[in-house]
Amino acid sequence: MENLKYSCPKCHNKTYKVGQMRATGGTFSKIFDIQNQKFTSVTCQRCTYTEFYKTKTSAISNVFDFFTS
Repeated sequence: MENLKYSCPKCHNKTYKVGQMRATGGTFSKIFDIQNQKFTSVTCQRCTYTEFYKTKTSAISNVFDFFTS
């Protein structure tokens, strides 16, 4: 995603930062604090407008998250 031809929809700036965020999905994952939803964020460096895109998670990362919670 680093080679993204990004243009901010608010200010039309071309520079951005890419980050990640994880979140819980359902009741079971909330009870055990398992963050099984993964998102990639793209943030404009000028106005800080941020967009989130859902990305796939692997089963091993979900198991690892369960045991390190």
